Amino acid sequence: MSKTFRPWDVDQQWMLPPSLHEFVPPGHVAHFIRDTVCNELDLSAIMSAYEEERGFPPYHPAMMVSLLLYGYSRGVYSSRKLAQACEERVDFMAVTAMNRPDFRTIASFRRRHLRALGNLFVQVLKLCRAAGLVKLGHVALDGTKIQANANVHKAMSYGRMRETEKKLAAEVASWFSRAEASDAEEDSAHGGDLRGDEMPDWASNKIERLARIRAAKKALEAEAKAPPPDEDDGPGPSSGMMRGGRALRAPNGGPPDRAQRNFTDPDSRIQPTRSGFIAGYNAQIAVDGAHQIVIAQRVQTNPADRGALKPLLSAARQALKTNAKEVSADAGYCSEANLLHLARRGIKAYVATGRAGRAQTQSGDDRREKGKRVAAMALKLRRAKWRSRYRLRKQIVEPVFGQIKHARGFRQFLLRGFEQVKDEWAMICTAHNLLKLYSATA
Repeated sequence: MSKTFRPWDVDQQWMLPPSLHEFVPPGHVAHFIRDTVCNELDLSAIMSAYEEERGFPPYHPAMMVSLLLYGYSRGVYSSRKLAQACEERVDFMAVTAMNRPDFRTIASFRRRHLRALGNLFVQVLKLCRAAGLVKLGHVALDGTKIQANANVHKAMSYGRMRETEKKLAAEVASWFSRAEASDAEEDSAHGGDLRGDEMPDWASNKIERLARIRAAKKALEAEAKAPPPDEDDGPGPSSGMMRGGRALRAPNGGPPDRAQRNFTDPDSRIQPTRSGFIAGYNAQIAVDGAHQIVIAQRVQTNPADRGALKPLLSAARQALKTNAKEVSADAGYCSEANLLHLARRGIKAYVATGRAGRAQTQSGDDRREKGKRVAAMALKLRRAKWRSRYRLRKQIVEPVFGQIKHARGFRQFLLRGFEQVKDEWAMICTAHNLLKLYSATA
């Protein structure tokens, strides 16, 4: 007697269509994120952009926001991958109600509403606090270097720009000279379909490259003439324009030869990592120790972390209306000014003062931080040894970067430009907090 199997007929038609709620189990995170976006988040900043009655009806903004945040929570970031998931994955169909926006629509929506999407971070943070996930007992700070949507080899130093500009200008001039001399011969060779003076691809590429080099060179020269830019208001000084907190200039007052600018993402800066140097950004977070909720986030171009402490704590206070009781951070945040700031706010500080018995120095800063507050902090940590509250830092903040970069695969920004990268990082942190909220309420 043969074994009886369950029916399996791919051509079987259903008399009654299944409910979208049955695509995934009732407690699935797809339902949670969709319902949270629809019922808990204020999307008026996005909805207000749709006032024109004419035209073909667009996809519902709440659906598009749900799709983006759910995709970010699943490690799906690109518009093409999101569009593909809407066609192939039932969990995404449960979010979109089987709508299938194409990748251009998804990319256009994200680009159009990026600032509003980034601002959802504070709303989700407040939901986490209302759910009791934010205690502000111990907050840990840390930063990680994330690759920009650019290659470090697409950057060029100012000294090389000057040399390459002369070389390319000479080659382009030589080509035009040869082209003018051979017009008649080319007309005869190409016939009537082409004029004979079309610019070959290799010449077009060189002319385009020359224009880009001149534009980058001009930007560095303009930066050298102006006061050092404030990083809080933008991407900050270009790589190689500062050293030890002081502006570097050539003898003639122009940019130094070591100053660099990236052609793909000019706002990105050279960032040191364990495996070498990348063109990227320094992504910062402050994490609450109770449930690893990100209570503040920031992106900066300066590879040194110390300048991020005050903005992170200020952003957390602005959103939550109170300070943390304790703050821990690694040696990159140690400075007299930061320790004074923590003391004035009444926050117990646990900030490392160095690594492996050596005084900590910042990237690009050869000056060692000295002062009574740093010395007192070193003594405080040394006396407490393994009992120090500083030990909590590694188990609070570093796993969050592991979840973002390793578990969900976010290792490179998709967008270019400092302002867009800031909002993209805010969306990444929003998705992280949504997953923590889901885990706590499931």
